Amino acid sequence: MTSALAQLAARLGVMPRYRDQTGEWHDTGPDTLSAVVGAMGFDTSSDKAMSDALAALTEEDEARKLPQWLVLEAECPGPMVDDAWQLTLESGELREGRGPLPALPLGIHRLSLTGHDTWLLAAPCRLPAPAAHWGLTLPLYGLRTAAQGGVGSYRDLAEVARGLAGQGAAFVGVNPIHAGFPDDPMAFSPYSPSSRRRFSTLHIDAGARPDDHGDLIDYASVLGAQKQALEDQWAAFGGDADFDAFVSGEGPALHRFALHQALSARHGPYWTDWPEALRDPLSSEVSEFAEAHGDAIRFHSWLQWRAEMQLAQVRHAADDMALGLYLDLAVGTHPQGAETWGDPDLFAPGCSLGAPPDAFSRDGQRWNLAPMRPLHLARSGFRALAEILRAQLRFARVLRIDHILGFERAFWVPENAPGAYVTMPKAALLAVARIEAARVGAVIIGEDLGNIPEGLHADLAASGILGCRVAMFEQDWNAAQPTFKPAAAYDADVLTSFATHDLATYRGWRRARDIEWREALGSLDAEVAARARTQREGEVSALARRIGGTNIGRLNGFLAGTPSRLVAVQAEDALAHIEQPNLPGTVYDHPNWRRRLGVAPQDLARHPGVAEAAKIMKTSGR
Repeated sequence: MTSALAQLAARLGVMPRYRDQTGEWHDTGPDTLSAVVGAMGFDTSSDKAMSDALAALTEEDEARKLPQWLVLEAECPGPMVDDAWQLTLESGELREGRGPLPALPLGIHRLSLTGHDTWLLAAPCRLPAPAAHWGLTLPLYGLRTAAQGGVGSYRDLAEVARGLAGQGAAFVGVNPIHAGFPDDPMAFSPYSPSSRRRFSTLHIDAGARPDDHGDLIDYASVLGAQKQALEDQWAAFGGDADFDAFVSGEGPALHRFALHQALSARHGPYWTDWPEALRDPLSSEVSEFAEAHGDAIRFHSWLQWRAEMQLAQVRHAADDMALGLYLDLAVGTHPQGAETWGDPDLFAPGCSLGAPPDAFSRDGQRWNLAPMRPLHLARSGFRALAEILRAQLRFARVLRIDHILGFERAFWVPENAPGAYVTMPKAALLAVARIEAARVGAVIIGEDLGNIPEGLHADLAASGILGCRVAMFEQDWNAAQPTFKPAAAYDADVLTSFATHDLATYRGWRRARDIEWREALGSLDAEVAARARTQREGEVSALARRIGGTNIGRLNGFLAGTPSRLVAVQAEDALAHIEQPNLPGTVYDHPNWRRRLGVAPQDLARHPGVAEAAKIMKTSGR
């Protein structure tokens, strides 16, 4: 490894080594360093090119009077600045002066000083903590029964929200509803979206009647029927002043997304397969396409309007809940979707987000999600993250950020090399989350499970961002035999649940169904699976002793009795399902994201399992 490569990588935040969850240390080799630095947009072909790049970055740093970004407390006096400054507030208002900066309103503002810009992130120091509440989490796609056919719609979700409000639930949570790939029936994972700044059209209630009545959702049938129904309604659409206002208000960002969708409908869902000239959103060929296909662009803008109108109805239906709609933010975006096409400088090509080796994945994981370049993110004032959060918080008052560990460090996996951790601007990212949540009074939950960097839990707590606790993992791992923590030992500033969408249901866990699946699929051999079953048997017995029984009511009573701010009951557990929604590490060999709940939306809140959970939560003071 050359000194120039090591120094440039260190300047860009690529960690030279890391320790995985098994305790093993890994050095970041030269091939990985070169691939990651190259994906950040730097020439690694020679020592001179890398030395020149490092010198340019150092020169810029030394020329600055202030760093590239600062986190300030909103509505409090700013720091002293000796030189003349120009301040552009987020609202567009321009101020000039010399000396101390004025108190800044909530938002992201730009300070120009001696030829350099500094982004001022004016945020509350801490988000207020919610009261003790509970809610139900469920898969939106699974809301319709086999007899009804299709997938759950936003209007189905509104009906569920009204019913759960009557049961005293404070929130209803669903999987990510980001814009997906409506022309690819195999791209149905909600955690691999095309764009997190726009919404899925799959869940628009368009009256589609797909020939899809199996226990598992047939996305090819669903997407075909949905597309036809929406196109028929667009053909009959006579115009609407509210739609025109929506298009005008969303401006160029909506136009570029809709342009991408129109190109996808013509050339295929993944832009890397398009004719080369169309892969650049600023090319003349793309401009010519836009001029020639104005109606198609308007159609895809209309789809977003329809989705947002129906999501507004969900928000309104959840008004009687203490919190309301709970949305989930995917950790990344598909490398060949609308988000990467529309903002190519932000994303690192040739690398994927992933995870280092652990007990379940000896070679680590590659998630096929595009990493954000931290340098570009900072130079653009963290605009992308703010827009992503703001889109979700138009409708949600609880937002779960998947794998919030990525706010501190992200694991980048190059195509032909082992992975490495890249340091992220944590303080800025947390400040942006506080800013966007404070605008609407929302609660932020950070999914902080896995290989946790030291100090991250404390940073989340200081920001008022709730963590996540999963009861099946809340054990004394130093004990000789499985021993679960008592309810009183749980953290307060967290959301607690028994499991997550990536883990076994309560019944499935007791039966070791997840272990059965992994053995059947070959990820566990017979010997390892047998040891895992023995361990599980001990855990099942230990949890039963802790909660005083085996039925789901005992489990819900235990969860309700923790000091955790929020408790989530999973619909699959309330309905006594055995199979889990998703089995990590699989794509199509396990029916991920295809299982129905088996209860119609209008009946879900009244289901005996849900009603019993609601009664237990109410009795416990939630």
